[in-house]
Amino acid sequence: DVPQNLISAIVSANTTRKDFVADDILRRQPRTVGVYRLVMKEGSDNFRMSSIQGVMKRIKAKGVEVVIYEPTLEDEAFFGSEVVPELDDFKKRCDVIIANRRAEELEDVEDRVYTRDIYGRD
Repeated sequence: DVPQNLISAIVSANTTRKDFVADDILRRQPRTVGVYRLVMKEGSDNFRMSSIQGVMKRIKAKGVEVVIYEPTLEDEAFFGSEVVPELDDFKKRCDVIIANRRAEELEDVEDRVYTRDIYGRD
C-alpha cells in the first residue's frame, strides 16, 4: 500500500515539472509551439498522454498555438491541437519544438528543439 503523502508528493512534483517546462518554453515568446511525436518509444503507439497534455494546456492557456507532428495519428486534431502531417511544414511553423528525445530529422532545426534529452540517448 502506497502512503497517501507519497502519492501527493509525486502528483505535486509532476505539476511542478509541467509548470516549469511550460514556463521555460513561454519565456522564449513563441507564436507556435510544436510537439514532435507523442509516442514514448520508437515503434510504440503508446502516447505519453498526461504530461504532454498538461504542458500543452498551460501553453495554450497563454494564447500560444500548439501543433503536433505524429505520423501514427490519422486524426486532424489531438487534444484540441492541429496535427500537421508534413514534417517540413511542421518545422516551418514552429518557433519551439518539444521533443521527448533528440531525433536526426530535427537536426536542421536543433536551435528550436526543447528536450530533456541533452545527450541524445534518453
